[in-house]
Amino acid sequence: MQYKDFEGDATDLILSTLEEVERAQDVRVLYAVESGSRAWGFASPDSDYDVRFIYVRNERDYLTLKPRRKDTIEWVVDETLDVCGWDLSKTLQLAHKGNLFLFEWANSPVLYLTTKEWRGIWEVVRPYFSPKAAMHSYLGIAHNTNEEFLQGDRVRYKKYLYALRPLLACKHIAQQGTIPPVDFGELVASAADELLLPAIDELLAAKVTMSEKDEGPRIPDIDAFIASALKTYRQVANDLEAQSHSWEPLENVFLNTLGVR
Repeated sequence: MQYKDFEGDATDLILSTLEEVERAQDVRVLYAVESGSRAWGFASPDSDYDVRFIYVRNERDYLTLKPRRKDTIEWVVDETLDVCGWDLSKTLQLAHKGNLFLFEWANSPVLYLTTKEWRGIWEVVRPYFSPKAAMHSYLGIAHNTNEEFLQGDRVRYKKYLYALRPLLACKHIAQQGTIPPVDFGELVASAADELLLPAIDELLAAKVTMSEKDEGPRIPDIDAFIASALKTYRQVANDLEAQSHSWEPLENVFLNTLGVR
């Protein structure tokens, strides 16, 4: 069912869609959140919903000799609602690598569904956060956004935020070594210099009235911050030591969730 045809609010449709996924794919959803501008706190009037979830299959599906099913479920409802999930096995493998997006999902302020099982899994996964891996991922996002979208005389303000947010996250990590806030307001409070605040306020005030594709004049203070931060935090990230973690806690929580132990 498309969002425009649904007689409830977006949350009702999202929960209904997750139930549909469970029935159609024979899985259990452990955790579901918003990921993207609605979670970050700077959605445009026409922003879509980016729902991300973690699911687990039954024990037999992991033990069969037949080819394994995909470890990702993509369930696009329409242009307004994009729903995508990771199998628990994939999730825990990515946790071992310190995958940035897993930690962003786990820290999202917009929660649609959670379970006691997920809360136990998260306590095991949380220490696998890697400042070095996260900073390199954030820097890649900011660099690519800057090079592709922020070089003209007029720019999409959405893209300014897509470069600014990861660089402020890098600053938070460099200063505190912890998972950065997903909410942009909290991130600004944690990491933005006072001199940058007026430019951020200007950007946000314009962004919330614009559609996703609207453009505006460049904001020099933000341009300067992006250029400086890309250089500074690339060096910081390179100097950080890579972390090494055991597989055993992840293996144990996987087997416990399946009921094997």
